Amino acid sequence: MHEAKSSLSKLVARARAGEDVILTNGKSRTPIARIVAIDAPEPRVLTKRPIGLFAKQMGSGPIDLEPMTEEELALWEAPLVSTWTSNAPLSDETK
Repeated sequence: MHEAKSSLSKLVARARAGEDVILTNGKSRTPIARIVAIDAPEPRVLTKRPIGLFAKQMGSGPIDLEPMTEEELALWEAPLVSTWTSNAPLSDETK
């Protein structure tokens, strides 16, 4: 088993080549496991998706590219204001 741990990649390569690899345990060499290769799954064939595949679900209306008003721009550039009332540590009574 110790030998299998140190040379697992070699054992897997032998199994991929078609060899039946059996792991044994102890001085009695009792068989306990078998490493066998499995068939690799078929690679997925990627198909081209048509342009606008989900246009109906997403809405295909015109994009609004009008400039922002002064008010919208001011709101966009305004700094974030915290709504947290106090940054003081909690007292024992409020924990």
